[in-house]
Amino acid sequence: MSTLIFDIETVGEDFDSMDKTSQDALTSWLRKTTNDDEEYEAKLGDLKNELGFSPLTGEIVAIAVLDYEKDKAVVYFQAPNADISEFEEGDAKFKPMTEKEMLESFWNGAKLYDSFVTFNGRGFDVPFLMIRSAVHGIRPSKNLMSNRYLSMQTRDAKHIDLMDQLSFYGASRTRGGLHMYTRAFGIESPKDGGIKGEEVSKFFKEGKYLEIAKYNARDIKATGELYSRWNKYIK
Repeated sequence: MSTLIFDIETVGEDFDSMDKTSQDALTSWLRKTTNDDEEYEAKLGDLKNELGFSPLTGEIVAIAVLDYEKDKAVVYFQAPNADISEFEEGDAKFKPMTEKEMLESFWNGAKLYDSFVTFNGRGFDVPFLMIRSAVHGIRPSKNLMSNRYLSMQTRDAKHIDLMDQLSFYGASRTRGGLHMYTRAFGIESPKDGGIKGEEVSKFFKEGKYLEIAKYNARDIKATGELYSRWNKYIK
């Protein structure tokens, strides 16, 4: 069985640059649930920071993939208007691309694998990938949302979402996401490299594309190590 571990990084649109109809659609509930202008502005600020969580108001700026058996990684990442060429660092290749090119590369590569590993991939990464692919007219090569339960998934596209597996499909609730799991298992957290997931939009606006790509690479490395622990001791 060939296993591919993957993770994405996303950013949101500039709310102030959206058309008024879209702004109204996103904020119509705010006035109904706020009592004053100060509270409204605070909630509006939160909304602007969360646009990257939806494929309708955000886009993918990095996709990291790791061939688990070969321990080789590739990170596709956006670097608009930057003079950055493809390069290698350690066991990873870094390839600047547009979002459409990243998605095409991801789904073409996915054809070679029959097992896929994520952390919260069912709740975030895969739906985001599928919607953004459809936006660009790209059809996914694998159905990674066939069923939540491993025993009921299609044979050529097993999707092991470690968030599901380590929480026993929600029977055990934990806070802190991937960072807290890596901390518990003594695995280096991707957040230890000086950037956190919530800072990706800020870094992207500042043109710090390599920092985002390398953070994405650390994400899949940590996910791969966590998968090894699950596979050996819990599966």
